[in-house]
Amino acid sequence: MRKAVLVIHGFGGSPYSLEYLTSYLEKLNCFDVFTFILPGHFYKRDSIKHEDFILASEERIRLLISFGYKDILVVGHSMGGVISCHIASKYKEVKGLVLIAPAFHYLSVKDDDVNFIDSLKDGVSIIKDYSLNDFFNGHVKITPKMVLEFTHLVKDYYDTPQYVSVPTLIVWGTKDKIVPFSSVKYVIDSLMSECKRLFLVRDASHNPFLGIRKKDVSFLIGNFLRELI
Repeated sequence: MRKAVLVIHGFGGSPYSLEYLTSYLEKLNCFDVFTFILPGHFYKRDSIKHEDFILASEERIRLLISFGYKDILVVGHSMGGVISCHIASKYKEVKGLVLIAPAFHYLSVKDDDVNFIDSLKDGVSIIKDYSLNDFFNGHVKITPKMVLEFTHLVKDYYDTPQYVSVPTLIVWGTKDKIVPFSSVKYVIDSLMSECKRLFLVRDASHNPFLGIRKKDVSFLIGNFLRELI
């Protein structure tokens, strides 16, 4: 049976934001690729709790296990990278991990706390990097309550990288205005994995699959995942 690849999108995103990558992986014909939409990301829903993001992701993993997959590779973008670390630390069926701009730190960070004043200053740069349609994908309307739940998720699962021992690739764009380099450094320093790699994508922003380096990054991720077959 082929390995399964589960792709988990980021906060305010959807599978559409990673469509280039998932299509590329499907064309390799080496894996069975699965995506899903996190709760609250198709329509506005202030009743969503951060644990709902975790529970939905665990439900997808258990579903793949019930289908007979014993080797699962997980790819997570931004907040999806935080969730992916938790998944990899909990389920032995997860054999490999790709973290794209994992959001253990986010926006402007000082002493591991969000600096909201500097983050607001960065807002113009962020908008230049993404059209509103790309950033919010036309579905989710970000509310203060959802942002608060995002911060709770990062706080509650901040320590999970130290429990991850599977081969891990971390990807980060050098023009990322949302997740700083301190976040990926924290992850790679914390991982227990014997095989851990960091790839810096020059001139890429928070989502490298919306820019000119999307083919290069997809090729890199595809090769890494094929090494784990």
